[in-house]
Amino acid sequence: MARKIMLVQGHPDASETHYCHAIENAYVDGAREAGHEVRVIRIAELQFPLLRSAAEFSGELPPALSESAEALKWADHLVLIYPLWLGTMPALVKAWLEQVFRPGVALEQTEGWPRRMLKNKSCRVVVTMGMPAFAYRWYFRAHSLKSLERNVLKFAGIRPVREALIGMVAAPNPRGRERWLEKVGELGRRAV
Repeated sequence: MARKIMLVQGHPDASETHYCHAIENAYVDGAREAGHEVRVIRIAELQFPLLRSAAEFSGELPPALSESAEALKWADHLVLIYPLWLGTMPALVKAWLEQVFRPGVALEQTEGWPRRMLKNKSCRVVVTMGMPAFAYRWYFRAHSLKSLERNVLKFAGIRPVREALIGMVAAPNPRGRERWLEKVGELGRRAV
């Protein structure tokens, strides 16, 4: 069954191509080959302000992010790709999440607990890093990824949330990176 996929490219450097972009291409190619519809959002190409107050969070979505919000509502499946920087996602990815996962898009304000507006959607988070992935997962306990999953994605109703941790991306081992691109292409074909 064909799915509607929103792929969010979270590498903050738009001046050159990075391994995150190769991952994006592999996933999109696999998904489209299998008949899935894909919309791509590249955060580095967007110009939007940082949130600085609760009033701004509850206010209007900046016009530059209307396509992101529409794609998020439209999609059955979200794919978020970013490099690990200082143990977490790049600041630009966090700023995008703060803007887009707001009331009216991801949550509905109620008198009590906010209503989750993104139910019946799934997500794949792909994180690249220079360290071995097992070190991030077991020694550092994937703390920032767990926070993203629990406090943003699942809080808005997205389940299941799956992850792919790709370590040692700067190591002189092109075959390892190629194998990951093959795996990511298969994830795209399966839309997971």
